[in-house]
Amino acid sequence: MARSDNLTGALLMMASMAGFTFNDAAMKAMAGQVPLYQLLFLRGVLTTLAVLFLAWRMKALAPRLPRRDKMLIGLRIVAETGAAYFFLTALFNMPIANVTAILQALPLTVTLVAALAFREPVGWRRFLAILAGFLGVLLIVRPGAEDFNAFSVYALMAVLCVTVRDLATRRLSSATPSIFVTLATSASIMAVFGLASLAAPWAAMGPREAGLTAFAALCIICGYLCSIMVMRVGEISFVAPFRYTGLIWALALGWIVFGEWPAWQTLLGAGIVAASGVFTLYREARLARRRPPLPTPHSR
Repeated sequence: MARSDNLTGALLMMASMAGFTFNDAAMKAMAGQVPLYQLLFLRGVLTTLAVLFLAWRMKALAPRLPRRDKMLIGLRIVAETGAAYFFLTALFNMPIANVTAILQALPLTVTLVAALAFREPVGWRRFLAILAGFLGVLLIVRPGAEDFNAFSVYALMAVLCVTVRDLATRRLSSATPSIFVTLATSASIMAVFGLASLAAPWAAMGPREAGLTAFAALCIICGYLCSIMVMRVGEISFVAPFRYTGLIWALALGWIVFGEWPAWQTLLGAGIVAASGVFTLYREARLARRRPPLPTPHSR
């Protein structure tokens, strides 16, 4: 049974990463043709409607939330909005594999910030893995190199925003349904970028742009659903490393769709970041098994 659960979890993680990466590629394919705010709003409308239907079916539209969770959801929404803006701005102006590789530093930044802000223990092995991962990020970004620009900083800002988002998610109680958090975030992003899109003229969209927008919405919904389901099956130490299949998708799509292939320094840096992240996730899962189980509140 455990082997079957692990296989299911690995497939769900790979499907989640594929969904998010194909969404990124669809959005990038419209860079310079449709304004970013317009794209985010239209994709947000389709995504929110789909998540709203799912939340209604799961009877999670009006849960009773602890006050602390309401504040954490608000923080998560702000961080997610910033992440969407910074990530897609970088994506529209950088190779998709480069941006995706930088984002793979997320497990390292979450572990480091959790240690600094919440005093979560981090041993010397994980600390060295985090240090190695950040050196890998420097290889990808390469400050001072000819292709280093402001958009590299935007990618790093996206990592910072996603780190805050994930730490806020970590602190949520089990009384708050995941689908409700997803709905609140999707609806808020739709509203924010909908208002922002009014500040500039909208671009006309033909069948290609409409189809790509719908495809992006479908992919990101797939990514959201699989990322929620993957938390419920399999061992995290087995499943989590499959998040790095997103790098493979990004390399393939960058080469096939956009004719991009990263420099060797980027590939080396991406490999270091992925290896450091896998080791960090493995150590966290191993230490978690050693801790005595804590009583958990009733969850829906």
